[in-house]
Amino acid sequence: MDVLTFSDGAVLRIRLNRPKAIHALSTGMCAAMLDALDATERDPAIEAVLIDHAEGRGFCAGGDIRMIAESGAGDGSAARAFFRVEYRLNHRLFTYPKPIVAFMDGITMGGGVGISQPARFRVATENTKFAMPETGIGLFPDVGGGWYLSRLPGRLGQYIALTGYRLDGAECLALGLATHFVAAAALDGVKAAITATPQAIASILDDASTTAPDAAILAHRDEIDRLFASNRLEDVLAALEADPGEWAAAQRATLASKSSQAMKVSLRLLAEGAGMTDFADEMRQEYAVAARVAQLPDFLEGVRALIIDKDNAPRWKPATPQGVTDAAVDAIFAPLPAHEAWTPQ
Repeated sequence: MDVLTFSDGAVLRIRLNRPKAIHALSTGMCAAMLDALDATERDPAIEAVLIDHAEGRGFCAGGDIRMIAESGAGDGSAARAFFRVEYRLNHRLFTYPKPIVAFMDGITMGGGVGISQPARFRVATENTKFAMPETGIGLFPDVGGGWYLSRLPGRLGQYIALTGYRLDGAECLALGLATHFVAAAALDGVKAAITATPQAIASILDDASTTAPDAAILAHRDEIDRLFASNRLEDVLAALEADPGEWAAAQRATLASKSSQAMKVSLRLLAEGAGMTDFADEMRQEYAVAARVAQLPDFLEGVRALIIDKDNAPRWKPATPQGVTDAAVDAIFAPLPAHEAWTPQ
């Protein structure tokens, strides 16, 4: 079983169990988690939900990217089916009435962000590596990324979305992406305590928390807010080009490796996500975008270059930001026909 769902006292346990893939989510895994949440939402015997992972070096490395790309190269139906059920899971976790605790121990990327950020309690450790690296494969920070990243202070969300910057546990805590910082060695005891007394989750986590190191990203907060201030990719690149500092040069080099189309889509997603008032609207929009992007050349090329051939030399089309027109981005964001659109149920 790639995901284990079981009752442990008054707690629903959801444990990702696909270690060889760093617990990357499949359509079946998302469906199984949804079924477990549906079955327990109105069960008075279940008071809380605990989401973690079995052995391995990460919580969840994302979604089944290879499958999505293979589908995208064809009719895209399997990719759309995955996004539909994954986003329903994201939304169900976001609206679930009982407290959820997610343990972001180790790699927490893409789909792992989508199942941890809706939780009321989000536990980071010294092992946490949190990122939305999708622009590097021609995708965009989905699973609610347009909602969560757009609500970070200043322009930190835009910076993280464009560069794929990996945050550690201390940075997650400082930015509010985590609610607690707990030593990995203490996690088993914390989980046992929560299972024994789910009414006391907040105090259990407060008592187990340790002082996090300084958040390195905050040392560059002023530069991030200044250089990533615009929602136009060309403006961001021009600001970085005009800055003589080493840090700006490093960001220029990073962005040079990313898909211009994916970066423009990401900036638009965060700009619109900031104004959303209903998470379902965010997921509906992200589904429309994902359904289209999964079949566009940049995503297929990004997966080829970084995941299949591993030559790390994607040939993006269009190759420049100027080649990605406003009309092309508008077409990606156009609402789907009613019979194709995402719905929460």
